[in-house]
Amino acid sequence: MISVIVATLDCERPLARTLSALVPGAVDGLVSEAIVADGGSRDGTAIVADAAGCIFISGAEPLGPRLKTAAATARAPFLLFVRPGIALDMAWVGEARRFTERSAADRHAAVFRRGVPTQTVLRELRTLLAGALGALPRPGQGLLIARAFYEELGGHAEAAADPERNLIRRIGPRRLVTLAAAAHAILD
Repeated sequence: MISVIVATLDCERPLARTLSALVPGAVDGLVSEAIVADGGSRDGTAIVADAAGCIFISGAEPLGPRLKTAAATARAPFLLFVRPGIALDMAWVGEARRFTERSAADRHAAVFRRGVPTQTVLRELRTLLAGALGALPRPGQGLLIARAFYEELGGHAEAAADPERNLIRRIGPRRLVTLAAAAHAILD
């Protein structure tokens, strides 16, 4: 149902942690494959991807074309773009399943709530207020999108300076849903 896509460049440790957080989705049958779109890593990124059973695509292209190639390789009807070093909390499986079940035909995408381990109440309120006022989420929050909607948008722009942020901007705040599950940055 979901193809997970992770763009990497010399991130073996963050990748391992991100992939381990996706295991509950694979066990549940929600995640059908994981694709690592690597930019030419010189560390053990390929070994980690292979050990986790990921499809590994390597190339020297910039981020946008690598993400677009990975999306074209994906077989599932939904794509989940997540950065290495981001772990989705345990509630992500149920949240993502509900989103995919109700969003298969409409033009919406979802991001995960920003999770900050030491987030204060004031900072949380500021984040919620920014979202209510139309501030766009950050690429580190992940992006869950129907493959058909992704293709309709033209995917990640190949020439954009920040193709992930560019795609979120093209989706727009009215078509983005923030899921209750959080995306946490994992610190080494």
